[in-house]
Amino acid sequence: MAGSRRADRRGDGETSSPLRLVAIAVILIGLALVSLRLLPGSPFESSAAAKWGHSGTVSDRSTGTATDRSARKPASPPPSPSPSPSLEPLPFVAKDLNLNIKGWYSWSVLDRRTGKIIGSKNMGETNTTASMIKSWIVADYLRRAADAGQTPSDAKLADATRIIRDSDNTRAEQFYDTVGRAASIKRLISMCKLTDSSVAPDGGWSRTALSPRDTARLGNCIATGTAAGPKWTTWLLNEMKLVRGAGDFGIRKAFPAAEQKQIAIKNGWIDRTKEQETHVNCLAIGDTWTMGVMVRYPIGMGYDYGMQNCEKITEALLRPGV
Repeated sequence: MAGSRRADRRGDGETSSPLRLVAIAVILIGLALVSLRLLPGSPFESSAAAKWGHSGTVSDRSTGTATDRSARKPASPPPSPSPSPSLEPLPFVAKDLNLNIKGWYSWSVLDRRTGKIIGSKNMGETNTTASMIKSWIVADYLRRAADAGQTPSDAKLADATRIIRDSDNTRAEQFYDTVGRAASIKRLISMCKLTDSSVAPDGGWSRTALSPRDTARLGNCIATGTAAGPKWTTWLLNEMKLVRGAGDFGIRKAFPAAEQKQIAIKNGWIDRTKEQETHVNCLAIGDTWTMGVMVRYPIGMGYDYGMQNCEKITEALLRPGV
């Protein structure tokens, strides 16, 4: 009997032990699930647990609601770009002129800072240059001498001075021979990027055909140093500021006396018997501009008529207050 009781107790123990293990497992699983719901970042995380340690204000900011600082404080607008410095206006105003001038006249102005050209509707029409072309002949001579490593003698420089300041024809012809005559005018057209001009049919310097637009370009070609080269440009411009006597007329005479001394010029005037016309031409170089004015009219009216009209045309184009 005793042995059977012991067997029965063993059997009862074997039956109850699995049940306890199951109960314990259920309890452990339940605790694990609860722990997982409380663990932040768990897939079983409850919404309450996810907000632990976070106030509603922080939650609002994280979702980008109106409580965001960027929403409460408007962003500053981007700074406006600084305006580009504007150029001082040229002393001329582009306009159509209706002047009481007999014959043909035309004008053009080039802005040396921008390269922009303004002028009359006929600024591309040509006139024979007469002595105005001497500014190029001397420039061509000086540049070619420097390119060849030569320095003109004092006597040659004195001749160049006479050509520019006094418009000496004999010396101009000698220089023209030296620079190759018509070949020099071809260089002028090429180097100074002229578009309207041409070599004279007889190859002479006096009958070279230039337009007022190309005259302004010639002035800029001299002013930039292309014509005479870096060694002689300042010298040439100074000589052109010292033009005197009969050649001192036209464009710069329209300016106040104090400014006239700073304007370089070279003019030309001639009677054309074949055409029965007088041709008068004016070239001027200022600090920021170059200008060409040309007139032609019936022969016999005198040079003064054309010289005064070069000045008259300039005066009509000057900005008020100049």
